[in-house]
Amino acid sequence: MGKYELTEETIQIDENKTLYRIKALKDFGDVKAGDLGGFVESEKNLSHEGNCWIYDNAIVYDSAKILDSACVFGYACIYGSASISGTSEIYGYARIF
Repeated sequence: MGKYELTEETIQIDENKTLYRIKALKDFGDVKAGDLGGFVESEKNLSHEGNCWIYDNAIVYDSAKILDSACVFGYACIYGSASISGTSEIYGYARIF
């Protein structure tokens, strides 16, 4: 079992991309099982390893990846081929691509 699943709650961006809200399946870091997170295009965007997480209404799509203990908050948008790792924290209305 991974640390999260994709829910049925979706948003549409760029006319043809569907992003799915994530839901924690187990406790890790400051995330508790059942917590809802932000939105991803697929499970390729957020690692099941480490304590990385996407919070609030932040979105990650395309080939972008969140790894290790990195966290994305607020309304941040990570896309393209960006890779956020280590203990990075991206928040606010940041756009990284």
